[in-house]
Amino acid sequence: KMNTLRVEAESAHEKNAELVAKIKALEQENLQKEQEITSLSHRNQLLEADVEKLEEKVKELKTSADSGATSSQEVESLQRKVQLLEEEAEEADKNLRETNEKLRLTDVKAEHYERKVATVEAERDQWEKKYEEICEKLKQCQKELADVNAALDSM
Repeated sequence: KMNTLRVEAESAHEKNAELVAKIKALEQENLQKEQEITSLSHRNQLLEADVEKLEEKVKELKTSADSGATSSQEVESLQRKVQLLEEEAEEADKNLRETNEKLRLTDVKAEHYERKVATVEAERDQWEKKYEEICEKLKQCQKELADVNAALDSM
């Protein structure tokens, strides 16, 4: 019976260690997602700044387009660049939203595993308490047995 309790206590300790490792992995993944979000946000800001610069240049070139046909070609080229940059910015926004969703899901998983760890730790504490109580009862029984044997020997 004590061996069973020991096996169960060891099992609980192993399960606890596994859950702690999972939490650490999820926290690392969470940190990576946050860094990716920061990187994407920074890139998005740079792209938006480029878009604004190019839009201003497009406006300037549109006003000077009246002066020649070559200006209209530059305007078209810049408009294509603006469109490409806007598409890149939209893609970066989409990636940012997806990463935020993944981060949220990772946080939910981490909370779930933290609750599991707390439950397993509580179970482990109960098993340790039961083990200590049984050990104490065993010591009492051994003492009573020794007393009975001593009484029998004296008879």
